[in-house]
This record gives sequence, structure tokens and C-alpha cells, in this order.
Amino acid sequence: MESANKKIIGRKDLVSFPGFELEHVPVKIDSGAYSSSMHCESIEIIEFGEKEQLRVVFLDPSISGYTGKEVVFDSFKVKVVKSSNGIAQERFFVKGTIRLFGETYETVFSLTERTGLRNPILLGRRLLNKRFLIDTSKTNCSYKYENTN
Repeated sequence: MESANKKIIGRKDLVSFPGFELEHVPVKIDSGAYSSSMHCESIEIIEFGEKEQLRVVFLDPSISGYTGKEVVFDSFKVKVVKSSNGIAQERFFVKGTIRLFGETYETVFSLTERTGLRNPILLGRRLLNKRFLIDTSKTNCSYKYENTN
């Protein structure tokens, strides 16, 4: 049976992003989204010599796990994404790591300004597929696993 190796993840969790130095950040599992999306307080392109870099401050002071630390990316992409309300917008995409159930996964995050929305980070199918089964009656499965093992 294929599902035997998959971990059960709930509808929400508290997870860490080692590459971004963020700990115990609230996330929502979003099987309707293809890519994962992360709220940023600020996103700006900066000139470094002849090369452009992306400077980001993840989350904002109202969110658990916020550090205010700037993270600079040498490598990033820009794509047009259609949001759940049907509006197309240009977004930056970066690679990052996420820690779930004691394991670290690399995935791609779209960066967006999500102020006023309940969930600062959405985890999409690109990360979830072939790894997890979603049980919407559960929450904080990875957080509980990591804090009891």
C-alpha cells in the first residue's frame, strides 16, 4: 500500500524553516495550492555590483517566530501567479528548507504580502505530494512529533 510510508499531517501546524532561521511558525496545509507561499514584511530587489539580489524580511512582528532578520537571496525567480480570488500578480520565488516530523525538505516558496490573512504560510501540493496524508481533524502533528521524540 502506497500510503504506508506517508506521515499524517493536520490542517495546521507549527514548523521551522532552518535556512531562514525561523522556529515554530504557524502554517496552514493547503492542498488546493500548488506551491507553498510565505508572508513577508518586506521584499525588495537590491543592486550588488552588477547583480541583483532579493532582500526579504519574513513574517511580521505580529506572527510567532518573527525575527526581523533580513535574508538575502542571490538566486530567485519572478513568475505571474493567479491567487485564490482569481487576481494575477507577479511574485518572487525562492528555494528554502522546512523541517517536518524531524526531517528537512527543500522546496520552493512564493513570497507575498499576506497582512490581514489568518495564515502567514501556506504549504502546497508541491511539498506535500507523495510525502504526507492530510487529516483535517488534526493540528500540530509535526510539532507534537518533534517535541515528544
